[in-house]
Amino acid sequence: MTTNAAAIAHAPAEEWKLPSRGIVAMACVILAESAIFIIFVVAYLYYIGKSLTGPQPKDVLELPIFSTVCLLSSSITVHFAVHTLQHAKARAAVAWLAATVVLGATFLGCTAQEWYQLIYHHGLTISTNLFGTTFYSLVGLHASHVILGLLMLSIVLLFGLTGHLHQRHAERLEVISLYWHFVDAVWVVVFTVVYVLGR
Repeated sequence: MTTNAAAIAHAPAEEWKLPSRGIVAMACVILAESAIFIIFVVAYLYYIGKSLTGPQPKDVLELPIFSTVCLLSSSITVHFAVHTLQHAKARAAVAWLAATVVLGATFLGCTAQEWYQLIYHHGLTISTNLFGTTFYSLVGLHASHVILGLLMLSIVLLFGLTGHLHQRHAERLEVISLYWHFVDAVWVVVFTVVYVLGR
């Protein structure tokens, strides 16, 4: 009995490690941004079919399959960028980062092309009707987040190309990747609401 008590008394206490400040901060940012997106999504759903004038979603929207594949694929590439950097493979991380930036930029290019078609060929602007107002607000809000994510990833890529990206930076890249995964997850919701349910 005494021996067991002594063993327990001398057992090393498990060290409690605080979670990463960066990850906690990004989680808070994501929660706040999620609330904003929920407001815009609910507004879009509420006003579906309530436009008094055209064009209507079914008249002008096409499924953005290619751009969606590009954006969702970028979640995979950024995951591998973090994974390879954690294993001290900086050159591989740079390659995966470059792929992520290219895929994200392609998505933005497709969005810009879609908006050009809607504005100049279909006459749909933010002031045309309720559909135009809610569409550009929701999709534009998402596009602004893609731009911000791309800027952060591009800065990291620049550091990588100049040889200043190392294993010790893996946690910081992981924080940025969480934001990027959030942007991709939001697009799944936007795609479903705008291009599937909304049509």
